[in-house]
Amino acid sequence: MAVLRSRPVAPDDAGDLLTGSSAEPVRELTLEESLGAQIRLRRRKAELTGADLASAAGISLGMLSKIENGQISASLTTLQSVSRALNVPLSQLFATFEEQRDCSFVKSGHGVVIERRGTKAGHEYELLGHLLGGPTVVEPYMITLHEEARPYSNFRHEGVELIHMLSGRVVYRHGEERYDMEPGDTLLFDCQAPHGPEELLEKPMRYLSIIIYPRKSDTP
Repeated sequence: MAVLRSRPVAPDDAGDLLTGSSAEPVRELTLEESLGAQIRLRRRKAELTGADLASAAGISLGMLSKIENGQISASLTTLQSVSRALNVPLSQLFATFEEQRDCSFVKSGHGVVIERRGTKAGHEYELLGHLLGGPTVVEPYMITLHEEARPYSNFRHEGVELIHMLSGRVVYRHGEERYDMEPGDTLLFDCQAPHGPEELLEKPMRYLSIIIYPRKSDTP
């Protein structure tokens, strides 16, 4: 049985409590850092070198470097020159600093039912949330296998998937391995191997499926 333990919280950590996750803490960017990151991102998307953008904006390369690294508070006149050289509205450079972090809330029973291959065989997929941005896509589904459901164990796609069994009983295949899953059991796996419910032992059955994969870039 695998047991994951987080680091004990020392008394002087009380003001900065940790979760059980190993993810690095995030520091809030200053306005200067946020603007600099946006300018660098848009410059690279436009396939411009630092020298190209500095020349087009009428500023020195050293000044541009300091702006992109958030080391100085540039004047609005300078930022306007840079935004014109990038051919983007000045307001867009401030958008990331002001935007709210994405969040999705779905009331019980109000998820979006997704039509896909499995639904024809009595496999119902209810999407429980959706985030519009970020480097990764997270798809949380409540999957119900109804009485008329048929086995299908040849799903293959990008990313990793976590399955947590809620009710019923299923033999779930991943690659060459088979797992007899009942309520409370959890399976985490690489989705590139063939996988899916191979034997439906007790129907109907429900399990939470969370699929995570990289978001495709919108750049050419």
